[in-house]
Amino acid sequence: MDPFVALMRRYVVDYTNSHDLAVCDEIMEPDYVLRMGPHVVAGRDEAYKPATRKQLEQFPGLGLTVHEVVSNGERLAMRFSEHGASVRHGGAVAVWGGIGLYAWNGRRLTANRVEQDYLARRRQLAGGVPDTVPPPAPAPWDTVAREPDAGTERAARAWAEQGMPTLSDVVVDDGRHPATLVEPDAVVVDDLFSAGDRAAVHVTVSGAFRGGLDGADEHVGAPATLHAAAVVVVDGGRVVAGHVVRDRLGLLRALTPAGATR
Repeated sequence: MDPFVALMRRYVVDYTNSHDLAVCDEIMEPDYVLRMGPHVVAGRDEAYKPATRKQLEQFPGLGLTVHEVVSNGERLAMRFSEHGASVRHGGAVAVWGGIGLYAWNGRRLTANRVEQDYLARRRQLAGGVPDTVPPPAPAPWDTVAREPDAGTERAARAWAEQGMPTLSDVVVDDGRHPATLVEPDAVVVDDLFSAGDRAAVHVTVSGAFRGGLDGADEHVGAPATLHAAAVVVVDGGRVVAGHVVRDRLGLLRALTPAGATR
């Protein structure tokens, strides 16, 4: 088994799905950093584990299903869903997707830049009807590391620098509202790597809010910032398929801080 993939199997099986925070000490460096949206959770023991413990208290049966693993041996991306029943919402069940871009030092994880679709989670917890967990990857732990590809990275970067525009075979968030939320006046590619014809990328998009979020219509045209992560397939020099997860809830809260509580 590829060493990085083996480490991620421990992350999913022994740590996340077993709710065993002690495993964090074995698979993460003490200065591990998680970045999600505008938030930075720095420090395995002083910040990351307390934040994780809080989520496990809300979702005591939390599970994680892996849908895709992409690795070049030095970097790894994982597309996944988390799912469970919230004790804060009377046992309502939710399923929400995420994409994480992980870094390691050959021994332990050092960082993760991740986005999760918490707006979809909020919709399900409020409505009482959970989404369906997408099919799992048939053999995620048999993923073989593939060499980085400069052409793949060029195509993925060109697409990302346009603000990750919607394509017919690119699934965005929960698939319900794929329209562009923010006019991409400025795009920062925060992270990008490739493995063969696959690429993982994270961007920060700044511009005017274009609408598309319930409860925020009066803020169309307001300055806005959107964070997004993607895993895509490149063919013929262009992005042809993939998945994108955007921090829609973070955008909504920034636009309507008084009325966007979860």
